[in-house]
Formats: sequence, structure tokens, C-alpha cells
Amino acid sequence: MPHLRKPSHLHKIRGMDDEISHRILLLSSFIVVLFLVIFIRLIYIQVFSYNDYVQKKDDYTSIRQYVNAPRGQIYDCKGRVLAKTVVSHNIVYTSPNNMSSEDYKLYAKRLVEVFNIDTDDFSETDKKEAYITWKSFLSPSNSEYAANHLLTKSERNAYKSGLWGTNAETRRHQILMKRIGKKQLKEMSDKQLKIAVIYQRMTENASTGQENVILEDVSDDDVAYLVEHKSDFPGFDVDFGGWKREYPYGETLSDVLGTVSTSTQGLPSENANYYLQRGFQYNATVGKSGLEYEYNDVLSGQAQVSKITYDSNGLAKKTVVQSAVKGDDVYLSIDIDLQQKLDETVKSVLQEKGGSTNRENFSTLFMCMMDPNSGSVLAMSGYQKDLDSGKMTYFASGCYASLANPGSSVKGATVYMGLSEGAVKPGEIIVDQTMNIGGQEFSSYEDHGPVDDIQALAVSSNVYMFNIAIRLGGDTYKEGESLHINDVTGTLNKMRSYYSMFGLGNKTGLDVPDEVSGYMGVGFEPGMLLNYAIGQMDMYTPVQLMEYVSTIATGGKMYQPSLMKYIKEVNSDQVIQTGGGILKSTLPEKNKTYLNRVQQGFRAVVSEGNASDDLQNMDVAVAGKTGTAEVNEWTTAVFVGYAPYENPTVSFACVAPTSSVNSKSVSENICTYDVVPDVLKKYFELYPAS
Repeated sequence: MPHLRKPSHLHKIRGMDDEISHRILLLSSFIVVLFLVIFIRLIYIQVFSYNDYVQKKDDYTSIRQYVNAPRGQIYDCKGRVLAKTVVSHNIVYTSPNNMSSEDYKLYAKRLVEVFNIDTDDFSETDKKEAYITWKSFLSPSNSEYAANHLLTKSERNAYKSGLWGTNAETRRHQILMKRIGKKQLKEMSDKQLKIAVIYQRMTENASTGQENVILEDVSDDDVAYLVEHKSDFPGFDVDFGGWKREYPYGETLSDVLGTVSTSTQGLPSENANYYLQRGFQYNATVGKSGLEYEYNDVLSGQAQVSKITYDSNGLAKKTVVQSAVKGDDVYLSIDIDLQQKLDETVKSVLQEKGGSTNRENFSTLFMCMMDPNSGSVLAMSGYQKDLDSGKMTYFASGCYASLANPGSSVKGATVYMGLSEGAVKPGEIIVDQTMNIGGQEFSSYEDHGPVDDIQALAVSSNVYMFNIAIRLGGDTYKEGESLHINDVTGTLNKMRSYYSMFGLGNKTGLDVPDEVSGYMGVGFEPGMLLNYAIGQMDMYTPVQLMEYVSTIATGGKMYQPSLMKYIKEVNSDQVIQTGGGILKSTLPEKNKTYLNRVQQGFRAVVSEGNASDDLQNMDVAVAGKTGTAEVNEWTTAVFVGYAPYENPTVSFACVAPTSSVNSKSVSENICTYDVVPDVLKKYFELYPAS
């Protein structure tokens, strides 16, 4: 039989079938692999990653509660406690679920009726906010609801219409806090005040689930009662790990140490944003001022973190997920024995002589001391006196936050500048007698006759300094003629640059908040250069003056003043940070001879009896420079110095603003006669000169 060939279209069909089968096989394989991957992934999630995902779910859905750790302590250089953390039993509250405003009022009232609450423990802010809360108990239709009656009609309209924008609540609150006074607070009875304060504290963080301190440092009887009757006070508990801050030495160094917010205050409003950005919660107890603020991150430690869940009754259940870690301890370079002596002397001198004859405007006195070889501050004190009532106010922080005219105390910088710039030569004699400049007289307190650079410092010659300033400006003094200084501003800038080499006019970098830099006088006449050369123009802090004289004491080394000596890790003797010893700058070695001339001049001030007999006759050689600055009809007295002269271990600055009349009846320099000798004797009792 003849061979029959299959039609070509049958070959094509079979080829298509093979291609389809191949594609189906590939698709099936892909689907099988895909399902296998999904299956393996599900097994991985269900078995291996189950706990991780449960944890993530908890993190997203549960509430974290933060409780303050006990604060680290602050010590003096010899280990005596200056800021102490002590146990305080507090009544705390975590809001149950689904609480209404009536529920909060009910339990606030119950708490007030049962526990001992003293309205004297409430701050003025507590009371004012309580007034707003108390008025919020009224019907919204009442014109006095939420203290709205204290707003003007236009303010109420602006608030309601949204004209105040996103800060409306803050602005409204600020206005009300300013307008609530004694009259409004008297509208509340003591009981109403207590209820409003407790209500305010209960509801403050209710939506966040955070624990709030309702009552601080409660008695053992109140603690026992709450423990026995907890079912009557849902959400309330006793924090046996609470603490409070105490300052064993009272007002001594109080404003430098600063303060801490209480457990009921939480973050202070003025620093809230700063602390929130650093991870603190609204209920955190933090430093408000001074060193407590400066070293808050070190002192605060690590807060306890708990996970909050709610049971079937809506009550919070706490599970600790991170234990609290106490803050680290800060040791200062302050010697509390020297500090107390300094406080005692400054206070008694101001108390006795402030407002007396020829000292009618004497109301403030400062003194600070440090080791010039490291910058470690040993003591600082200050007081203000109300000349009408006689009330004394502690103001040690004024040593870095208050300005004064330095007067002749800065002439050391003027002489160094004159010698360095070649305006005068070492040992050059200038006759100290009244100068006539364009018909105006310029003179020292009295004519001293021929003086060289050292003697000019010893007798505090203004004339010598005037000549330095004139020559620095490119002119020469000619009796009766006016000054011809082409670039007054440039000359003044040069003078300021020299003064800044000693730290004058700049922030020192002292480890405190709110240090001020100084005040720069303004003027464009040549005569202002003369004023600047004798300390009658710019103003400095006592700490800047101390840094200035320390630079002279060390032969040109300027160390940054520091209060912190070192920081120790909690529950350990390990030092984790040290302070002091930071060398900021050094004067040029080539000018060391010039600085030595200044040192000799400072020694001559004391040794020749131009400071006081007590300083001249001390067993230890003291060097220093007096200053008297004219402030209208008053004189500011200054004395800066160091000791021992050959091997200085202490430097100091004493400033007595407007402490005498500005006339021939000018009184003795308060610093050289009444303050410094007494304090230096105490220093060398504690640290005998070798």
C-alpha cells in the first residue's frame, strides 16, 4: 500500500498541545513554589516569630507608664552631701478606664475627706489652676464657666472663633493665670480648693495612662489607711519607692545648686519642650534651675517602665518591663567649710554696713574663689539687702549672672597691653599729675609724681593708663591740646581684644545655666578710650574678674572655671566624667616678661599697704589689685587677687557695687578691709601654704 502522509495541520496541532502542556507545567510549578514559600513563611511567622509579633502588637496597643528613678546626689569636694535624695511615700493614681468627670469629682472629694491635706503645700500655680478647674465644674452655659468671665468680650470671641489659632488654649491659660489673684482665690473654701487640686492632678494625664503623684510625702497613718481601704479608692496606690529632694545646708549655695520640680508638678512649663525632646515624660521630676538643671541628664537616672493593661473592672494592671536605675552622683569642687565661712562673712558685712552713712546705696555684695591652676571653683557667695526692710536675700548666682564696673582692678590688663604693643617700655617713668586735655582735667585720685609700670599698678595711677591708651591710638599727650586719634573704634577693638585674652567680656564657660557675657559700653569720642583703660566703661561678672586675675596668677594660663569635679557611676566608685583642668588659652611666651611686671605690680599693691593692713600683714604673701569705679554719685569697690604670691593656690574676686559715696568722703574698700582678709584666713586654715 502506498504510504499516507499526515496532513501538516495535524503536526501543528500536536506542537501546540506540547507547548500548552509545557506552559501549564511551568505555571503549576510556579504556583506550587509560591504556595510553598507562603506556607514556609506562615510557619516561620506562627512558630519562630510568634513572640516577636506579639511583642510588637503589645508595643502598638498597650500603654507604657514611666516612674521616676531616685535622683543622684550632689556632694562637695570632701564627700559631704549638698543635695540629698530621701525616701518619700507618695499617694499615686493611675486612671481606670471609662472614668467620667463625676467619677473623678467623687473620688477627689473622698480623698479630701479622708486624708490629711494641707493647703500650705499647694503652690500659687496649683491654686490658680485649681480655680480654673473649680469654675469648670459649672454648667457650660454659666458665664463664669472655666473662668471665662476673666476674659474680655473680644478675647472670648477670638478664642471661640479660632482667631488665636493652634495656640488658643495656651494663650487662654496664660491670660487667666495672670488675672487670677487673691480676690478670685478667696471665692473657694479650703475644701473646694483641695478638691479642685486633687481633681486636677487625677485628670492631668488620664488619657495617657501615666501614673500621677496626687499627694507627696504622706504620713504613715495615711499610708496604712489607703493600704487597708484600697477598694474604696480605685486607681490609687502607695509608691513606697518615692523620693524628695533635701538641701542639708539650707540657703548655702542654694541658687547655684538650683531646684527640682516636685512629683506633683512634673515637667516645669518653661522647660517642658526641652525635656520632652530629651525623652522625658510630662510626669517626670527634673531640674528646674542651677546645677540640678545643668546636670539633670546625669542625676535623673533611668525611669522605671511598666506595661499597663486593664482588667474586666477597668482597673490598671502594671507589669514592670524596665527597672529603675538611680541617677549618678555629682561631686563639686566646692569646699562647704570655706563656702559657709564665705557666706557668713558676706552676709554679716552687708547686713552691718549696707545702707549705713556714706554707704546709703550699698545693697549687694559678691565674692568667688577658685584654684587658678585648674579652674576648680572653691566657693562663691552673694547677698542682696532690701534697704527699706533690711531683708537679706541669698544671691550667689550673681557671681556669674550679675554685672559690675571693674574700675582699676583691670589695670593689669591695660599695663600688659601697653607693654605688649610698645606703647610703654618696662620700667618707663611717667609723671602722674593732672592732665589737661582740650581744657578738661583728667587725673588719678591724687597726684603720685613719677611712677613706672609696676608702681603705676601699686598706687593705681590713672594717668599712666591714660597715656597708654593715647599712645595706643597713635597720639601723644600734649598739655591743653585735644586728642587726635583717627581710628577710635579700631583702637577700642584692639583694647577689647587684649582684655578678652584674660577672659574679660566673654562667658567663662562655667558649668551653670544663665551665665551672662558682659556689657560693652558704646561711644565714639577719644575720651572713651581713657575710660576704658581704667575700667570705667565695660562691665563684667565677678567670675570673669576671677578668671582674669587667675590668668595673671598662673603666668598666662587661662583655665575654664568649673563647679563639677567628677561624676561617679551609681552604686560604684568608678569615675565616669571629670571636670576642671580645661586650659582655654595661654598668653604668648614672648610677652611673659610683661606679665611678670604686672605680677610685681599686683604684689606691690598689697605689700606697700595700698589694699589694707590686714592683707599686708598676712602670714601668706597676697597679690592683688583694687578697683573703685564711679557709678554716678556712687563708687563700686572691687578687689581681685591671688595667694601665695610665688606659688598661687587660690584666686578670688570680690565686688561691692555702689558701696560708697563718690566723693572725698569715699569709704574704705569693703572688699580689702572687711571681706577678703577674713575669708583668706579661713582658706589657709583649711589648706595651709607649704
